[in-house]
Amino acid sequence: MKMLEINNLSKNFGGLSAVLGVDINLNEGDLVGLIGPNGAGKTTIFNLLTGVYPISEGKISFRENSLVNKKTHVIANKGITRTFQNIRLFKNLSVLDNVKIGMHKKCNYGLLTSFFRLPKFYKQEEQVRELSLQLLEEVGLADKFETIAENLSYGQQRRLEIARALATQPQLLLLDEPAAGMNPQESQELIELIKNIKKKYNLTVLLIEHDMSVVMNVCERIYVLDYGSIIAEGRPEEIKTNKRVIEAYLGGDI
Repeated sequence: MKMLEINNLSKNFGGLSAVLGVDINLNEGDLVGLIGPNGAGKTTIFNLLTGVYPISEGKISFRENSLVNKKTHVIANKGITRTFQNIRLFKNLSVLDNVKIGMHKKCNYGLLTSFFRLPKFYKQEEQVRELSLQLLEEVGLADKFETIAENLSYGQQRRLEIARALATQPQLLLLDEPAAGMNPQESQELIELIKNIKKKYNLTVLLIEHDMSVVMNVCERIYVLDYGSIIAEGRPEEIKTNKRVIEAYLGGDI
């Protein structure tokens, strides 16, 4: 079943075309990579998908509903969540509180209930805490729940960002360079984490990544972007041997 359809997507900044005529399709349950050189337009596509930028031309449909000109919070409430190329945590808050912030859908008590600390407040707060701790267990940070986020290692902060994204209960998870700054062991652990959360939470995943070992070992299909346009699409083994991709990006065999 089609989950995401991007047709003829373009984004212009003045006279510069950052994204030009891009078509991307994701079926439910897909794990798809989006790769390309720096400046190819990958993160711009994520920003268009999540309403950060208005599109210049084209269509974006999520479960057959248009996302064009929708606000970021509306898109998030439809079930699309992302992480960022540059980590965006609440660095002075605890690991647990960072995840709890993503649980806003679980809290439907009103201002008076919160102010007077009525039973509904305590019940929902306890549910949020337990669910947040479960997500931290999922990403291997349960023992760090009281730690201030900025005191985590870089790789642990990446994992925390994924946990917070999962807290919003997404259907489509957009991961923007989740392996950036990780050592080989952390990258391998990330591969397993992505596979596990995809299966457990029935996610569809679109992944931007420069680490080819991650891309080739986790993605089922790959789109290759160069100068804002898609130049290739296929399975990892096809992308590895695509001459145009090698010339434009990989620079040789993987």
